[in-house]
Amino acid sequence: MKIGIATVQVPFMSGGAEIHARLLQEQLILRQHEVDIITLPFKWYPARTILEHIEAVEKLDLTEVNGQKIDRLITMKFPMYFVKHPNKVGWILHQHRQAYELFETKHSDMHLSAEGRDVCQTIRCLDSTKLPEHQRLFTNSQHVADRLWRYNRVHAEALYHPPEDYELLHCERYGDYILVPGRLDDIKRQLLMVEALSYLPSIKLILIGNANTPYGKLLQQRVTELDLQARVTIKGFVSREEKISLYANALAVYNGAHEEDYGYVTLEGFFSSKPVITHTDSGGPLEFVVDEENGFVTEPSAKAIAKALEDLSTSKAQALGESGKRLMLSLNLSWDFIIDSLLQGDV
Repeated sequence: MKIGIATVQVPFMSGGAEIHARLLQEQLILRQHEVDIITLPFKWYPARTILEHIEAVEKLDLTEVNGQKIDRLITMKFPMYFVKHPNKVGWILHQHRQAYELFETKHSDMHLSAEGRDVCQTIRCLDSTKLPEHQRLFTNSQHVADRLWRYNRVHAEALYHPPEDYELLHCERYGDYILVPGRLDDIKRQLLMVEALSYLPSIKLILIGNANTPYGKLLQQRVTELDLQARVTIKGFVSREEKISLYANALAVYNGAHEEDYGYVTLEGFFSSKPVITHTDSGGPLEFVVDEENGFVTEPSAKAIAKALEDLSTSKAQALGESGKRLMLSLNLSWDFIIDSLLQGDV
C-alpha cells in the first residue's frame, strides 16, 4: 500500500511530533508499505497567515503522485488535516492550540486583536465541520480526544503509541538527580523544577535541551541567582544512547508541561522504572501518573514540588518507578494494533 503521512513543521524546530511521524513511517515500512512523510512549513503569525496556510492545504492534490494513487493518507497536525483525500484517516496530535486551550493565556496572542479573534473563530468552525470528513479519527491521547469533544463536539478514539527506543529503556540504579528532558520552553515549565531545588539540598538536576533560547538563558540566569551551578547541569543535545543512560540512572523524571498533549517524557520515565513528577494542569501525563502510586502530581509551584520530594528515598523511588513500569506493560502499546487501526477499512 502507498501511504502518505501528512503533517506540518515549523522550520528549524523539531520535537515529539516529528519523532511521532518518523516512528509511524518506520513501522509502516517494516510491514512492507511504501510510505513518505508529506510536510508543509508552518508559520502562525500574523494571524491571517494561518488562513493562508489553510487555503493552501485545501488546494493540495494528494490523491496521486507521479501517476500512482496514494492509497491512504494519515493526517497528524493542523492544518494538514484539511487536505482532501478520499481515503483519509486522522491521528491528531493536537489542533492549533493557541485557538483552543491556550486562548486567552500567556501562551497565545490571538485574543489580543480583532483579527486574531476572528481567525480563532474560523479555525474552530472549520475543525468542527471538516475533521468529521476523515474515515476514522484517532488522537494520540485521551486528553486530546477530550479537547476535540469539548470544543468541537467531534468524537475521536485515543490511540496510544510507545516512545522511541522504548525496548532499550531500562533501570540501572536510582541516582542523585532528577532528569528533566525536553525542549526548554516556558510552556514546559522547567523553571519550577530549578526553583524547587533550592528547597531540596540533597538532589541535583540534569536538563536535556537547547539552552541557547530566551527561556534557556532565563533558566541559566535563575540557576546563578539561586547559586545552584554545582547542582544543575544543562546538557543540550544528547545522543539517543546517552539519553537512555540518563534515564537509567536518574532518581526520578520531571514532566511539568502545561496542558501537554501526550508527553513522551512520562512514558520514557516509566519504561525506565522511574517515578514521574507532573502537575494538576499538565494534561496528557495525568492519564498515566497517579499521585503516590507511580509518581507525584502537585500544584504547579516550586514549593509544592519540593514538599512532594522532600522524603524521596531510593526505596520509595524504586517502588513508584516499578509501578509505572508495570502500567506501561499493562497498556500493551503495540505497533501492530496501531497499524491495524490506522489501515482498517476499504482502500
